[in-house]
Amino acid sequence: MDWRFGILWISDRGARGEREDQSRGIITDLLEKRIGGRVVTYKVVPDEIETIKETMIDMIERDGVDLIVTTGGTGLGPRDVTPEATLQIVDRVIPGFAEEMRRRASQVSPNELFSRAVIGTRKRTLIVNLPGAPRSAEICLSAILEFIPPALELLAGKRG
Repeated sequence: MDWRFGILWISDRGARGEREDQSRGIITDLLEKRIGGRVVTYKVVPDEIETIKETMIDMIERDGVDLIVTTGGTGLGPRDVTPEATLQIVDRVIPGFAEEMRRRASQVSPNELFSRAVIGTRKRTLIVNLPGAPRSAEICLSAILEFIPPALELLAGKRG
């Protein structure tokens, strides 16, 4: 299947051009090489709930992505609002994916249990929140990578 992926980096400093996204290449490689498909859109937004929501909806409706991977804004900081934005737009939450990500990541660093990442669906699109730290993002995405293609197939009506 030729899946269409979107990556959304949520970072105030990234949106102001003060920081470079260290996770983009890692996420792109994992998605394109291990799942198949291509990243068709990449966006950077500040930690603002409305902006995050609008951008995810735009990626779904305008860019036609099958999967959105967000990175950043999942911790306990006062500006970490990615899970709240995600919960406001998803139709269904998939708690098992987020639980598995936290379980695997906490084996490397117990601090990963602070992650509030959410995974869910909006219409036929899967949305995955990842932490902003590159190594954490890689561990978390790798933890659920094998389950993403079957989930995408179910959402696309190709299984079930």
